Amino acid sequence: MPVMDFSPFDQRNYPVTDAASGYGEWARTYESSVRDAMDLRLLARVTAVDWSGVSDAVDLACGTGRVGAWLKARGVGRLDGQDITPAMLEGARARGVYDGLVVGDLRATPFAAASYDLATSSLVDEHLAGLAPMYAEAARLLRPGGWFVNVGMHPQFMTTVGMPTHYHREDGEAITIETHLHTFEEHVEAGMAAGLRLVEVREGLIDDGFIAEKPKWEKLRGTPITMAVVWKK
Repeated sequence: MPVMDFSPFDQRNYPVTDAASGYGEWARTYESSVRDAMDLRLLARVTAVDWSGVSDAVDLACGTGRVGAWLKARGVGRLDGQDITPAMLEGARARGVYDGLVVGDLRATPFAAASYDLATSSLVDEHLAGLAPMYAEAARLLRPGGWFVNVGMHPQFMTTVGMPTHYHREDGEAITIETHLHTFEEHVEAGMAAGLRLVEVREGLIDDGFIAEKPKWEKLRGTPITMAVVWKK
């Protein structure tokens, strides 16, 4: 299917920057901005993957290492990480949970093919113009029987709420990090084209936890905000 354009749905219209530049600036305050309910709570609901049985994992677009720390706490063995932004990787390195960290693009990592039982990516696919390269790289990295777990923004949230990924600079200016809309159909097509099999989907809704932190989101109660898509090679 053709890639859909997010711009008609964007209700903020902030100035836009690329992912590397944006996360480089955001790294200082990122940990206080992102909510565990957006991704970690979804990962906890995944039933298909036996986390403690994973010997080798790779955390694509690992950022400050939030997902990596979650994986290690659940018994994942060796863990490598990759991110496009050196400043975010400083946070990941400080956590001390990664065996190897590299700066680069998740669509073309330097890691060897068929080296991992698990690949993860979280809150990154909205920055990619197309999903096929991400899925192809994840499939390349996995051993037969390996898992790819991707957590991304829910297309319903993006089209109904119209909120791009954004952060605030020190002077208070809001900046959008280049944001793209990806439908569930696009995820399915990209995953299947990469030779992966869809086994589980989890949706994160705006619920009491979200509303407790952002009371003005009461009107959005029940709206899907993120989704976890689980694939097997």
